Amino acid sequence: MMQPGAGEEEGGQGEASQAELARRTRLRAYQEELLERMQAAKSGSGERVHQLGLGIGGARWLLDLTEAGEIVPLGALTPVPLTRPWYLGLVNVRGALLGVIDLARYLDPEAPASPASTGRLVTFSPALGFNCALRVDQVFGLRQAGAMEREGDTLRDAEGNTWKPLSLAALVREERFLHVGM
Repeated sequence: MMQPGAGEEEGGQGEASQAELARRTRLRAYQEELLERMQAAKSGSGERVHQLGLGIGGARWLLDLTEAGEIVPLGALTPVPLTRPWYLGLVNVRGALLGVIDLARYLDPEAPASPASTGRLVTFSPALGFNCALRVDQVFGLRQAGAMEREGDTLRDAEGNTWKPLSLAALVREERFLHVGM
């Protein structure tokens, strides 16, 4: 004999577990697609590799998707005393503390400070081994670098916009980047 309300509870749990199963299935499909893109990027095969277009300090940058983690809204920053002006502080992203970098000021110490309360964060890929994020002014979305014209160290798209390549892997190897303290 069933207890009153027992069937309702199991039905509610059944719907919740189906929703969780559907969410996990979508997540798994996304992870598989991302893995395929990363493998194609490493091997140089397959479709043209897309890069993430970012606006930082008035310049347009192209970031390889394999070096990017996720794009999140800029949360409350906690300043860290005695650090370089380009080190904006720490932010909590899903329980992980990330150091936030103002790339425009890192590259040009004379650049004006970006408003720390605006923009978004692009986290570093876990594969890079750094708990960091870049504060970006704008995210332009995916771009095809292979479809752009090369002009020295920059690329020009069909609309005439100039893009600079950005390598987070090279950035984390720079001695100056590793020393945020004054």
